[in-house]
Amino acid sequence: MLISLIVPCYNEEEAMPLFYKEASRVAAEMKASHGAEFEFIFVDDGSRDGTLRVARELHAQDPRVRYVSFSRNFGKEAGIYAGLQAAKGDYVATMDADLQDSPDEIPELYRMITEDGYDLVSGWKKKRYDPLSKTIPTKLFNATARKFSGIKNLHDFNCGLKAYKNVVIKNIEVYNDMHRYIPYLAKIAGFHKIGEKVVKHQARKYGTTKFGLDRFVNGYLDLITLWFTSKFGKKPMHFFGLWGSAMFFIGFIALVIVLSMKLISMYSGDLRPLVTSSPYFYISLTAMILGTQMFLAGFIGELISRNSPNRNNYKIEDEI
Repeated sequence: MLISLIVPCYNEEEAMPLFYKEASRVAAEMKASHGAEFEFIFVDDGSRDGTLRVARELHAQDPRVRYVSFSRNFGKEAGIYAGLQAAKGDYVATMDADLQDSPDEIPELYRMITEDGYDLVSGWKKKRYDPLSKTIPTKLFNATARKFSGIKNLHDFNCGLKAYKNVVIKNIEVYNDMHRYIPYLAKIAGFHKIGEKVVKHQARKYGTTKFGLDRFVNGYLDLITLWFTSKFGKKPMHFFGLWGSAMFFIGFIALVIVLSMKLISMYSGDLRPLVTSSPYFYISLTAMILGTQMFLAGFIGELISRNSPNRNNYKIEDEI
């Protein structure tokens, strides 16, 4: 049984040797208790310090250590994606090299997958050693993510410590800033057995955090994108056509009101009220134009979707 431990790194030269020491100790314990072998995949995300040098040194002393190095900084999601693609293990775990999460959590994550039958297990940093400027937005973000994704049992979508079955990582694609939504991506792909484990959060020993407040703004935008594409990605006309038709109908009713008021005034002999003096005239024009544009957007999206090579790409779990 092979377990792949994927570790995205960005300027973690100081933390990597201690991380490897802790992870290799856990690997030795799991080999003795479960017969499991490990491979360590460090992904250097264009670090400017000696991260790549340390990865090479670790590989030289331990053949289980592998590394992927980017030519420049692409972001954590790219590091996770490259690691997942390189992983050969039957089970895969991801965690950061900053030691805020401990490798000692891996055996229990492994047990929950192999014995409890989960497809994916995510860590939950229930007690965090972060400032309020980070913890409060994180709580709001996770509450929103639970609402949109429908995964009610997860409290920490952004936790870097996760474990998966190999079949899960081969059926999801991590792109943009979607690494925080891997459980949602797994659910969309048909893997509904998603669990959570409370993990110990430790204060950072080396370096500084690589994330700013902009990740919360980007996170909400990515969540909306993922929600929309999961529901209407293959049937955009169901969204744009419905709301486009509704807006066009509102505009048409407003136009009928404007014309009716004008005809009534003309019939009574009063020609002074102009059509353009009524707010309904502008409401009707705006609504009908927007409705037409949305309908056409849905129509074009439908044409693109129907010509996509992946339009009939369905995940088959079993077949006889």
